[in-house]
Amino acid sequence: MNPLLINEKLRSFFLEDVGTGDVTTEAIFSSQHTSSARVTAKSEGLFCGGEVIREGFRLLDSQAEITIFVQDGELITKGQILAEINGSTAAILSAERVILNLIQRLSGIASMTARAAALLNDPSIRICDTRKTIPGLRMFDKYAVKCGGGRSHRYGLYDAVMIKDNHISAAGSITEAVRKVKESAGHMIKIEVETTSEREVKEAVEAGADVIMFDNCKPDDIKNCTALVPDGIQTEASGNITLSNIVSYKGCGVHYISLGSLTHSVEAADISLLIESPKQ
Repeated sequence: MNPLLINEKLRSFFLEDVGTGDVTTEAIFSSQHTSSARVTAKSEGLFCGGEVIREGFRLLDSQAEITIFVQDGELITKGQILAEINGSTAAILSAERVILNLIQRLSGIASMTARAAALLNDPSIRICDTRKTIPGLRMFDKYAVKCGGGRSHRYGLYDAVMIKDNHISAAGSITEAVRKVKESAGHMIKIEVETTSEREVKEAVEAGADVIMFDNCKPDDIKNCTALVPDGIQTEASGNITLSNIVSYKGCGVHYISLGSLTHSVEAADISLLIESPKQ
């Protein structure tokens, strides 16, 4: 993750939560009051968010001493101490909720991504995310997928072409949509086409697609479609693929499987922060 963007995002999150001031904390503690706090795992899974902890607490207390005991993507167990913060009590308490919200979400995404890959158990297929992220959190969400062993499908609308059903309907055909893209997009931009039938797969191949997606297709249908795609074209399966059915896609022949559920339906990890012992 870009440190400048992390800092910028955290500032906006703190402005939303702290606003003009933490009225509870400021009424109880002076600016000189210091404490020690520990971040502890209350569930098992993969950890993600070390830089969020480090940058987040230092935004509110530049002199804070922060020690991270785990690496992003590392397996953690219930009761494990993940980090320790020594510094301003007010800063620790004011930053707590924002930081916990983020690292709980990121650790949940990383854990879910690793779980998806383990269930699929097919090293020939890479697990990918989608653009179905919470607005404002895409950088964090996609980083968490990477920490879980997955890949980014595309970051946004600007870094790859993906011709979907509505593009095709409005353009009149896959052939016409691809032709128009090829006339305007640079040669470094890949073109992916979403398909739902063997007829559409054949048309996408003929039109010159770089990647073909099989959308909402069953595993057996995907196997039939992949046989129609030349070796030089990448393939992807997406749509209604979840942890409960991903095992059925093992050996289906695609290069990638993208799951929106990695980010739009993730269960947050259980992580807490507790003040251990006030120094004064």
